[in-house]
Amino acid sequence: MGFQPVVLWTDLLLFVLLATAAAAVFYVRANEPLREAWRKVGRRPAGMAAATILLAFVTIGVLDSLHYRPLLPAVDTPVGAVGGQGPPRYSTEVLSVLDAVLEPLRLQTEKTYSAPFAWQLYQRETIELPGGGQVRDYPRLVHGASHLEDPVADKDADLSRRVLAGLGQALFAWLATFVVLATLVWRGSGLGWGEIVAALLAGRTVLAWRAALVTLGLIFAIVAICIELAPLYHVLGTDKVGQDVLYLALKSVRTALVIGTITTLVMMPFAVALGIAAGYLGGWVDDAVQYVYTVLNAIPGVLLIAAAVLMMQVVIDTHPQWFDTAAERSDARLLALCFILGITSWTGLARLLRGETLKLRELEYVQAARAFGVRTPAILRRHILPNVMHIVMIALVMDFSGLVLAEAVLSYVGIGVDPTTISFGTMINMARAELAREPMVWWSLAAAFAFMFVLVLAANLFADVVRDAFDPRRG
Repeated sequence: MGFQPVVLWTDLLLFVLLATAAAAVFYVRANEPLREAWRKVGRRPAGMAAATILLAFVTIGVLDSLHYRPLLPAVDTPVGAVGGQGPPRYSTEVLSVLDAVLEPLRLQTEKTYSAPFAWQLYQRETIELPGGGQVRDYPRLVHGASHLEDPVADKDADLSRRVLAGLGQALFAWLATFVVLATLVWRGSGLGWGEIVAALLAGRTVLAWRAALVTLGLIFAIVAICIELAPLYHVLGTDKVGQDVLYLALKSVRTALVIGTITTLVMMPFAVALGIAAGYLGGWVDDAVQYVYTVLNAIPGVLLIAAAVLMMQVVIDTHPQWFDTAAERSDARLLALCFILGITSWTGLARLLRGETLKLRELEYVQAARAFGVRTPAILRRHILPNVMHIVMIALVMDFSGLVLAEAVLSYVGIGVDPTTISFGTMINMARAELAREPMVWWSLAAAFAFMFVLVLAANLFADVVRDAFDPRRG
């Protein structure tokens, strides 16, 4: 085997979440009220467009969560040696499937900064002239536009040709997807295939497939253009050490998804259990829960997270034998940060659930169940929990956006992910010094901002649609 599979803790938790989501899909298909609620989400163009964008980000995160250690080349055995080549040796560097897909971007590094689509470095250097002497000029990049004989004359035409080729490939992929979708919708509909195509194009389907197709077309166009250009140009430029910024931005997606999803997984049990218990049971239980989250809210959040992260870092530094590779070490700090954020961020959702439960426990059907002697766990499971799940779902999606932004802030102040972990926060932290340069290096910050903006905007739009669909007060 040319590689050794590696499963990090965050990989395992992400796969557990994906399996849970798949199981939830089957559960929703068997539950008519839930299926109708999700149908409402699908009828909204904003919901389908946001879901398509989120699915694209999840795909990137999954590809970046399939890790392995590549096989090192075999060492030649000296003549007369006994025992052959021995067992296979694997690299200590942990890569992912996304690294393999983006190998040209990962390996084609420059000396330092270069602007997007540039063919020269961003700063002057002393260049030795062929006939002797020196001159201060912008040296040509090693990889960026290296296929062009005369970049000044040929670059614009080459870019235009490759962009058009990428758009043609995107159109072909979109048409293939459209045909597959139209065929799936046509089967069992009782209509003609041409009628289905006309309905999809006019947006007259039950679900807002036209919005999803338009969004998918834009994604295909961006991906196809990047496939054409990225191996030959640095589409988003390079950073201080010459790494491709597009590669860094794509690698940061997994960190954002891990922070947003695993943290909510940690937070949800605390918030749901304590919030509902405080609102329904009241008395000393309510007082104790309120005391706990009031004390947590009184402590400055950044200081509490900083103290916890620094303590965990000391534990990691004093036990290097726990980790075989640097990736496992940085993954441990990422997982610790998720747990710390989850434990410190459940109070807002718990307060919302407490207030909603206080109202629900006074409703007639809950009072009737108590009068008939239904046990408390059954009332909570059958009457309280289903009627607060819309709040839980909305809060989780909204908290996902907040946690993605929180990681950027924490990494900016130095208490976020490990410095070796690629994330939007570390990109922004590196851009802090770049903005003070003359001329200013703006593309690292712009790339991190654009990716974070699209991810958070899609999550917020999806949260709004889910709120409208699941809130029982909206019918």
